[in-house]
Amino acid sequence: MKLYKILLFLFFMTVASGAFAQSSSQLKRKKEALQREIELLQRNLNKTASSKKLTIGEINALNAKIGLMQDKIGVINSEIKNLDGQIHENTNTVLTLREQLSQLKKEYAGMIRFAQRNQNSYDKMMFIFAAQDFNQAYKRIKYLQQFSQYRKKQAAYIMGTEKNLNYKIVVLDRSLREKSNLLKEQESEKDKLGKNKSEQSQVLSQYSRQERKFSRDIAARKKQQAALDRAIRAAILRDIAEAKRRAEAEERAAAAAAAARARAENKTAPVVAVVKPKTASGYLNATPEAAKLSAAFENNRGSLPWPVAQGSITEHFGLHTVGQAKIDQSGVKIATGGGASVRAVFGGIVSTVGNSMGKYYVLIKHGEYFTVYQNLASVSVSRGETVATKQNIGIVSGSDDMPELDFQIWRGSSPQNPEAWISR
Repeated sequence: MKLYKILLFLFFMTVASGAFAQSSSQLKRKKEALQREIELLQRNLNKTASSKKLTIGEINALNAKIGLMQDKIGVINSEIKNLDGQIHENTNTVLTLREQLSQLKKEYAGMIRFAQRNQNSYDKMMFIFAAQDFNQAYKRIKYLQQFSQYRKKQAAYIMGTEKNLNYKIVVLDRSLREKSNLLKEQESEKDKLGKNKSEQSQVLSQYSRQERKFSRDIAARKKQQAALDRAIRAAILRDIAEAKRRAEAEERAAAAAAAARARAENKTAPVVAVVKPKTASGYLNATPEAAKLSAAFENNRGSLPWPVAQGSITEHFGLHTVGQAKIDQSGVKIATGGGASVRAVFGGIVSTVGNSMGKYYVLIKHGEYFTVYQNLASVSVSRGETVATKQNIGIVSGSDDMPELDFQIWRGSSPQNPEAWISR
């Protein structure tokens, strides 16, 4: 029973260690991903450092970088907390194993002393012959055999416990060293964060001095974006109107065919039921193919690939503040490398390829859903073309201070938050 309890304890410790290891590996992957985003933003910021001109893109990139650094420190804190749990568990395991080993050695020492006192063959024979009957003599023989076997098992178990104890001590030492390294990394990241916050203060101070100029820039940008959003909404409404026209034409054709059949059979023409007007989704999903594509797109909510291979979100969806100005963003801005390839996040049909202020935008239809890719230097698809998931559709513009892709998702004529759809 004692052996069973020990084995059960070791099993639970192994399971707990496995859970800690899994969580630790997830945290490390998350930390590495955050570091890649930080490095990407820093490379873009380094390119703009040579220019004395402060831009909105630079402010957004710096703010995003600081947010990522804070997230990274949070992940490091989680790693340290995770390691503290491991260290606590392993410390308890080491103490338990030491107690067990001490008890096992005491019990084994008692068996050895007993064996030494009775190692004479004559004594063993006298022990057997002193039995009251044959049955008791047989039991005494079996007892001596089992005692010898149990002593060997105990010796082997002591060796196994010592080996397990030494392994747990090594793991504990490694965890302590890892925690020490994480604490140093945490201090380093806090130091970097402090420097970046100081840089942010200088940038905001510079912004305050040039607030009038930035207000004009933001107003111009809002005007351009509003015009582009109107063009995108108009393109979507055209698609909805076209889908409606096709659906109504099919209904009229079906009614005419039914009337023609009735006349040919000398019957009264059937009364065509009045069809209630459909919604935009109903028209866009009028065909089985479109409905299937919409369902497939919905099923990938939260797991769509990013429209660029490497990027970091610098402006989020919805109403937010840039400087002192309020901006209502219909999508997200993703900072990426200059000349980066832009790819379709899902299979569909290219609905629109347009040009605004010398830059291209692409609208791809996925049933009742649309994805929009703005700020492209060039495009490699054309209207009506069928595209596949992750297919290259163009190159992000690098003419700006900060290469950024404007990415949007629409359901009919309603914009959606892309961060809820792309993979985390």
